[in-house]
Amino acid sequence: MTNEVYQISWPTRAGDFSRNVLVRVYGEGVEVFFNRDDEIQTFECMSKHGQGPRLLGRFADGRVEEFIHARTLSAADLRDPEVSAIIAAKLREFHNLDMPGPKNVVLWDRMRNWLSEAKTLCSVKDTKEFGLDTLEEEIGMLEKELSRDYHEIGFCHNDLQYGNIMMDEETRSITLIDYEYASYNPVAYDLANHFCEMVANYHSETPHVLDYSNYPGLEERQRFVRIYLSSAGYQPSDADVDELVDKSEKYTLANHLFWGLWGIISGYVNKIDFDYVEYARQRFQQYWLRKPALLGDKAIMAL
Repeated sequence: MTNEVYQISWPTRAGDFSRNVLVRVYGEGVEVFFNRDDEIQTFECMSKHGQGPRLLGRFADGRVEEFIHARTLSAADLRDPEVSAIIAAKLREFHNLDMPGPKNVVLWDRMRNWLSEAKTLCSVKDTKEFGLDTLEEEIGMLEKELSRDYHEIGFCHNDLQYGNIMMDEETRSITLIDYEYASYNPVAYDLANHFCEMVANYHSETPHVLDYSNYPGLEERQRFVRIYLSSAGYQPSDADVDELVDKSEKYTLANHLFWGLWGIISGYVNKIDFDYVEYARQRFQQYWLRKPALLGDKAIMAL
C-alpha cells in the first residue's frame, strides 16, 4: 500500500540456477510520511544486525534488495498461537536493538506533521468530516495522558501487519521487513499497532475494510504480552503482564489517529488501488468509539 514490489529472476551464465532479487519502486507522494534517507540508514543498520535483507543497490525511485526465500504471513497466521508466540519473541528482540541516532519518541511530532499535511491537502468537506480542526487538541490530550506514567522506549517497527512478517518454513524463524515507519517509540504503542492489525485482511476482495469483531480478546493479548516479556530473560508477574496490556490498549487510540491521518493523506497522494479514505474513516470511527471507555474522565481532566 506504499510501494510496488517485484521479484526479478534471471538465469546465471552456467544456467544451473536462477538469481533472484527484490526490486522496490517507491510509491508516489509517500515522502510526506518519512525521510527516505533515514529509512535507508535503518535498512542498512538492520541488515548489519542480521535482522533483514541486504541492500544491493539504489536508483532514483527505488532500490534493489536481497530476496528472502521465506513465506509472507497471512491474516490467519497472526491468530495461530504458535506463530504468534514467535512474533512476540521477535518483536521483543527488535525493540532491544541499539540503533543510531537520538532515542526520542517520534510518535507525537510525526502525527502533528501529518495533521498539518492533511489540512493542507484536504477539501473543506473532508476537513469537516474528519474533524481535522479538533485533532491538534486530541493529539495533545493523548500525549499528556499517555505520558503520565513510565513507558519503556524501544526501537519500534510501527507497521507490524502480517505482510511485513516473513517465516522460514524449515527453521520457523521470523524476519520483520519494511522499516519505512520504524523509529523509537513506547513499546506499548508497537504492541497496540500489532493488535490493531489483526482486524485487517489486505488480500480480501475489500482490502480496506476492517473487521473489529476480529480484534484479539483480553486472553489473547495477555498471552502475547507474557511471551513478549518472557523472551527478555525473566518471568513476568501477572501484574507486569496486565500493566503492559492496559498501556497497549490505551495506545490503540494513538494508533487509530496515526493511521487515520495516513489514510487521508494517502487518498490524495497515492495512486495505488486501495480505498484509503474509507480506511481512514474506519480508523477515526474506532478512535471516537473507544476513547470514552479507555480514557473516560481522564481525557477531560488532561485538557
